[in-house]
Amino acid sequence: MAAAYEQLKLHITPEKFYVEACDDGADDVLTIDRVSTEVTLAVKKDVPPSAVTRPIFGILGTIHLVAGNYLVVITKKVKVGEFFNHAIWRATDFDVLSYKKTMLHLTDIQLQDNKTFLAMLNHVLSMDGFYFSTTYDLTHTLQRLSNTSPEFQEMSLLERADQRFVWNGHLLRELSAQPEVHRFALPVLHGFVAMHSCSINGKYFDWILISRRSCFRAGVRYYVRGIDSEGHAANFVETEQIVHYNGNRASFVQTRGSIPIFWSQRPNLKYKPQPQINKVANHMDGFQRHFDSQVIIYGKQVIINLVNHKGSEKPLEQAFAKMVSSLGSGMIRYIAFDFHKECKNMRWDRLSILLDQVAEMQDELSYFLVDSAGKVVTNQEGVFRSNCMDCLDRTNVIQSLLARRSLQAQLQRLGVLHVGQKLEEQDEFEKTYKNAWADNANACAKQYAGTGALKTDFTRTGKRTRLGLIMDGCNSLLRYYKNNFSDGFRQDSIDLFLGNYSVDELESHSPLSVPRDWKFLALPIIMVVAFSMCIICLLMAGDTWTETLAYVLFWGVASIGTFFIILYNGKDFVDAPRLVQKEKID
Repeated sequence: MAAAYEQLKLHITPEKFYVEACDDGADDVLTIDRVSTEVTLAVKKDVPPSAVTRPIFGILGTIHLVAGNYLVVITKKVKVGEFFNHAIWRATDFDVLSYKKTMLHLTDIQLQDNKTFLAMLNHVLSMDGFYFSTTYDLTHTLQRLSNTSPEFQEMSLLERADQRFVWNGHLLRELSAQPEVHRFALPVLHGFVAMHSCSINGKYFDWILISRRSCFRAGVRYYVRGIDSEGHAANFVETEQIVHYNGNRASFVQTRGSIPIFWSQRPNLKYKPQPQINKVANHMDGFQRHFDSQVIIYGKQVIINLVNHKGSEKPLEQAFAKMVSSLGSGMIRYIAFDFHKECKNMRWDRLSILLDQVAEMQDELSYFLVDSAGKVVTNQEGVFRSNCMDCLDRTNVIQSLLARRSLQAQLQRLGVLHVGQKLEEQDEFEKTYKNAWADNANACAKQYAGTGALKTDFTRTGKRTRLGLIMDGCNSLLRYYKNNFSDGFRQDSIDLFLGNYSVDELESHSPLSVPRDWKFLALPIIMVVAFSMCIICLLMAGDTWTETLAYVLFWGVASIGTFFIILYNGKDFVDAPRLVQKEKID
């Protein structure tokens, strides 16, 4: 495999960017003309001595905004760990460099638009969870990598990467077109990676958890639900758990993704907006496209649907079940488990009902195992595809339990666990295991819903706690605020970064020029006034007349606010995306 360059220096002149490869024996220099935007390959002697020089750790790519092209580079990284002697890194800081030396060619409106687009780009770059390796293909599972051709092995990291998980694929499009510069192109994964050296019974092994977020139909919680016409599901994540012991490697893969029909759940100031199933779309077409691709990639599908069987979630459960039945595929099995009903009153021990129900299926799906000689011992024949409404909190709990059961079998087979020993009894490892899965839950939740995950007290401790319920309440309130008042900007930022929207400086009418509805601007004012009245009530407490007056003022303002919300649909008050048209998101 042609590894990407690891040690780089960026040399900047008014005319060009020079990216110098500093690995041993390397003489390549990537040259980017800041005027013509042409990308060429040069050698070290071509770098002018007058250039301003700084170290960088990778090229994320280039993007076109109103002012012209920008170069995005990685300026800081943190080592996550070693993966089969390959270093895995998390990118922690970036720099966005303009090709243009001045902005004098822009009008005031263009300057403002460019500033907004830069803020969107920097918002995505500020999201935690960008991982890369210059020598290992992080985008593929162990099983996929074991089943490749000699030609595949000779490809560059960029060429061989699974495009579903290359989050900077749009930014790398110019470098992708020129194979001679591929060693400068770094595929970056978005999601979560944890790597731990563990010991049980004096036997040391590496335990690794990787979650790969798909860049297809990516976005935020309420603006991206269901599937698109290509069958890509919202919030699709592939999670792989790996064990490395004495040269043996074992892997267990699971997936999660939104209920794969055409549905939406637009924010409208209600705590839980009513899900809407599209009444005119061809659901079977998208549904079949989705599972055709899933079966090709993963094999058998065991669907675990964790949504409620009553209330607003019921129609989605019924529609999912009906689609599976209508498809009639022997490769797909469907399990409906009402998580909230079964575990109400904090009876989380009842999750064992689901685990017992799918135990035989899990044994049938098996896991991937390759011995120290490189011989494949077993293949994983399919995956559990879990979902709830967001594919976050309930989903993560179930995935962690299924992964533990697989890990139990793997460690026993490898001889790490003795006969009759249970993972739950290994206190030190259990702590590591639970915390990593809880951290994974938080990472996936922040990237999709804007806050940490709910129910992580169970994932970390194995039981539901009162403090956990309080923390869930705080996260739920924060989600409510973000989903209603900042997710439009977040969705626009992701669409810009992934290339779902391309900036055209010649566009006569920028989508950013669309003024916010006055009702959206009025709501925060109403909320501030109502809060102020509440404070006045507290300050004036004790005097009958002032108390009465304060309460009248407070409830009067609250009533006016309620009147506004009722009079005008709540969706008019929320922060909605402006770049990608509604029909492309729904």
